[in-house]
Amino acid sequence: MKLLHTSDLHIGKTVAAIPMLEEQKSMLFGQIIPIIEKERPDAILISGDVFDRSNPSAEALAVFDEFISDLAGLSFGTEVFVISGNHDGAERIAYGSRILDRNGLHMSPVYDGAVKPHTMKDEYGEVDIYMLPFVKKATVKYFLPDAEIESENDSVAQAVRAMDMDPERRNVCLAHQFVSGAAVSGSEETCIGGLDSVNPEAFAGFDYVALGHIHGKQNITPSIRYSGSPLKYSFSEVDHKKSVSIVELKEKGNVQVREIPLTPKNDWYDIKGTFAELTSKEYRDAHPELEEGYVRVTLTDEDDIVNGYKSLQAIYHNMMELHYDNARTRALGITSESGDASKKTDEELILELFRIQNGREMSEEELQYIRKFI
Repeated sequence: MKLLHTSDLHIGKTVAAIPMLEEQKSMLFGQIIPIIEKERPDAILISGDVFDRSNPSAEALAVFDEFISDLAGLSFGTEVFVISGNHDGAERIAYGSRILDRNGLHMSPVYDGAVKPHTMKDEYGEVDIYMLPFVKKATVKYFLPDAEIESENDSVAQAVRAMDMDPERRNVCLAHQFVSGAAVSGSEETCIGGLDSVNPEAFAGFDYVALGHIHGKQNITPSIRYSGSPLKYSFSEVDHKKSVSIVELKEKGNVQVREIPLTPKNDWYDIKGTFAELTSKEYRDAHPELEEGYVRVTLTDEDDIVNGYKSLQAIYHNMMELHYDNARTRALGITSESGDASKKTDEELILELFRIQNGREMSEEELQYIRKFI
């Protein structure tokens, strides 16, 4: 059985006030649909964060509607499995799921303590596909009141245990969680200190776990994999090579995974130099891809350029960030890379911001004032 695994579409996302919808349409209809038509998978797994917010725009809904309509119309009858992620409204993803089921479009219902499998067949026998939407501790604890749940890891482990899966059969699970060992890129939502992390052992017994939530493709174990997002959504992902995962299930215990690369219509770029260098005709002629690419500019001029942002944006139409790297910014400790904010406390973040904005440390009186509100 051949599966195509992708996740984190984030349809309708805006980055630095720039809508990504046209880029998303180009990726979905210009690349992913043709890959599906060529590979002819038995099932397509979309592991959460279909939309970028729980109440998506009409335009975002229309794009997803067209996408799944195209999938439903494929001549070879592939089945589609979609779960809700932490950005999605679970009720919105679940809407109409019983009717869509009849057409091979399986949308995860709102979690209610019971996750029943969809069973598919191939020449090796049956495959059970479980759809576990994004869950939090409080939700699972409400529906499984007798289970011992003290952490987010416990909640997922107990939700999996309640599936009553037969380990002798071939089993696939779609999930949208932060699994321990995953390398985050910075554009995902994770809890400070990794309190939302799930031990890979929670998914023991599955032949393949199709994960969503982390935007960089990676294996947690040979059978637990993040496909990664099909598009970049932050400069922490600038070096990512995006892809979809093709999973082939043969007899029990024989799972093979390969990647098919994706090429965005417009890529992301980090450029650095003086204002004169980056606006010169020679530089622009040598880098035509930057005109519509998603660009972060770091200027090395010692003096700030008057109207520099507008002047650069007139050349680089999708410029998202402008920074300076000079004696002043280095003295203040300001760089374009602020580090992993998810690992810092609220107080540390506020102290860092105060230091950057004021060029000095916060006084004890100011610190006590801030602590009162925290």
